[in-house]
Amino acid sequence: MRVGVLTGGGDCPGLNAVIRAVVRKGVKSHGFEFVGYRDGWRGPLEGVTMELGIEQCRGILPRGGTILGSSRTNPFKLDNGVGRIKENLAKDGVDALVAIGGEDTLGVATKLAELGVNVVGVPKTIDNDLSGTDFTFGFDTAVNIATEAIDRLHTTAESHHRVLVVEVMGRHAGWIALHSGIAGGANIVLIPEQPFDIEEVCRLIESRFESRYAPILVVSEGAMPREGGDMTLVSGEVDDFGHVRLGGIGDRLAQEIERRTGKEARAVVLGHIQRGGTPTAFDRWLATRFGLQAIDAVADGDFGKMMALRGTTIARVPLAEGTAELKLVSESEYAEAQVFFG
Repeated sequence: MRVGVLTGGGDCPGLNAVIRAVVRKGVKSHGFEFVGYRDGWRGPLEGVTMELGIEQCRGILPRGGTILGSSRTNPFKLDNGVGRIKENLAKDGVDALVAIGGEDTLGVATKLAELGVNVVGVPKTIDNDLSGTDFTFGFDTAVNIATEAIDRLHTTAESHHRVLVVEVMGRHAGWIALHSGIAGGANIVLIPEQPFDIEEVCRLIESRFESRYAPILVVSEGAMPREGGDMTLVSGEVDDFGHVRLGGIGDRLAQEIERRTGKEARAVVLGHIQRGGTPTAFDRWLATRFGLQAIDAVADGDFGKMMALRGTTIARVPLAEGTAELKLVSESEYAEAQVFFG
């Protein structure tokens, strides 16, 4: 059997570990051949490939990013996109496809599976927002990076008696902000699931200063003020999946806090630092297990499935189920964490 492999959407630590596991087990245990598709769904759309075998996978386990490249290409936005994918898979002699990605990449895989393409999905996102799996790889690394940044910011905040606002990724889900905020001892955490009141934020900040400590505020890039509030956010350009490019909430919050409290406030935007670099041991372990199970699913002809962590077990769930909805921070989970805030 000849198997294609692609990585789509935003890059994250652990992608190369999946590729390595898929290829090594596929070659050694099943005798498969592999084709690497470059830059997400652009690869099978345009027939852009690279050689992919055990030799190409040597030394990539600790590397961040993806040796296959990535993009946010959406074939369903292009004329005859599905037809072109099917034609190129047939031309390349590809019998099955392993798609590694998040909500958008696996959403495309779900539709292709319904249209008869033999595809298996592996969930990837630093946001940890796919409902079908307990955790996605990349999340643990992102949380560790954000936590280390918060640890370092405590000392400089207290030295200068200033507010530091740390903006982390999280378009719709606040998992990175919540986990890193608690782990890093932040005083306030703002997430997309719970619109915030800027007046309450400023009250908590002033309360923190009264205890002679400088406050650290962690905010998800998708956090929004309560409806009717007097803060406004400016949206940017839209990608192929209809997502607005976010960013800037940290700077806006710092300006508002300084204006309302008279306390010096600075914003630190971690941005793509959260995506880059060496994956943690947990992410390497999880990504490897996903890859091993994914290639076994291909060998079993169990297509249309996504690999999922359920407790300590790797399960196969229907792609449609795995991508049906976003996994968000619940009100109770957020409320439980608020005992540490302020």
